[in-house]
Amino acid sequence: MKRVLIANRGEIALRAVRACRKAGVESVAVYSTADSASPHLWAADHAVCIGPPSPLKSYLQPDVLIGVAQATRCDAIYPGYGFLAERSSFAEACAKAGLIFIGPSAEVIAAMGDKAAARRTAQKVGVPVVPGSREGFLSAEAALEAASAIGYPLLLKASAGGGGRGMRVVREPSEFLALFQQASAEALAAFGNAEMYLERFFDRVRHIEVQVFGDGHGNYRHLWERDCSVQRRHQKLVEEAPSPVLSTAQRKAITEAALSIVEDIRYTNAGTIEFIFDVQSEKFFFIEMNTRIQVEHPVTELVTGVDLVVEQLRVAAGEPISFEQMRTLPSRAAIEWRICAEDPDRDFQPGPGLIRRWRPPTGSFTRIDAHAYEGYTVPPHYDSMIAKLLVHGADRQEVLQRSHYALDDFEIAGIPTTLPFHRKLVRHPMFQNADVHTKWLDEGNLR
Repeated sequence: MKRVLIANRGEIALRAVRACRKAGVESVAVYSTADSASPHLWAADHAVCIGPPSPLKSYLQPDVLIGVAQATRCDAIYPGYGFLAERSSFAEACAKAGLIFIGPSAEVIAAMGDKAAARRTAQKVGVPVVPGSREGFLSAEAALEAASAIGYPLLLKASAGGGGRGMRVVREPSEFLALFQQASAEALAAFGNAEMYLERFFDRVRHIEVQVFGDGHGNYRHLWERDCSVQRRHQKLVEEAPSPVLSTAQRKAITEAALSIVEDIRYTNAGTIEFIFDVQSEKFFFIEMNTRIQVEHPVTELVTGVDLVVEQLRVAAGEPISFEQMRTLPSRAAIEWRICAEDPDRDFQPGPGLIRRWRPPTGSFTRIDAHAYEGYTVPPHYDSMIAKLLVHGADRQEVLQRSHYALDDFEIAGIPTTLPFHRKLVRHPMFQNADVHTKWLDEGNLR
């Protein structure tokens, strides 16, 4: 593998270009006209414009991306996260075009992207699952019987996606039809698939995910867990590792459960097995698998020392996993603070525009993954995240203390950002004591 097309934009595209350079592989960047001043273009060896700002006319055009990869003599395509990363048809099209898709096979993406099929896989290997529908639905009327069997409250989830899009909590039957239509329309717009899956909803749980890796040589590894319980409307805002609520025995059980799924499906490349964890009963339940790299992967990198994106490139090129299974949790901790161009005082309304000042913290205990800079104009067409501030240390207490300084030192002017929200969160006693859950913010605890 000598040349890779980066089929994405923003922070993850720049991250992938740097990983290619580290791995000794050339990179080809693609961009829409709205991203013509994005730094991943300058960092890459080559750059090609693929269309206008709308994702449907640029980053979500499989034929265009494959055509550019072939025209620039690429061997592989790196999808990152979002856009086409979990589209099995795209992985299949890459294979038919003779291109390496840097991720799992199309068959595995399809199987684990089907939430009902993924549940059956988990059940087959003895991993507990949240009660849910056996199949997805395209109409609310067809889903009503399954909804009654599962019981309320229940969660509507987009069968083909994640990241909080196409999700609604239905607390009583009278809400079902309207919320199904809302969620289905949102799923269609975000993922090109309106199918909805139904799942029992738990009010107060933590969201815990296990980073996994597999290769084509029968090797499977986990890289411990991340805790992503600080969420707003199902969107993750803060992620950390290790989870502050798991005991050693619980950590062993949840990571072994994740590995059992990965081994059963013979998974290759990077993936994430996601669970909810009920602190009161101390039970965890499988909810889904993300067959891609995650936004929050740097948290795991800082704790384990493994460069996950470089590892993705190596495994896709046919090499075996370069690290052995870690038997004990490393004595390190890390937190990722997602910095978005949103106004927390206006219900997190997006605030695209010109960044007039950009001064990230420079401490040795910080890492900034970002594509923004002073003078950069945040476009209104894409996700609002402009940076990921990562803080690491020997343990969670040290990371929280260092986060105080890092968040206070981060200066951004010209657009609204979530920095004030994070500064408030890091000082909240309930967050400091890890006494939060996935609905904690939605219940107004940080107002």
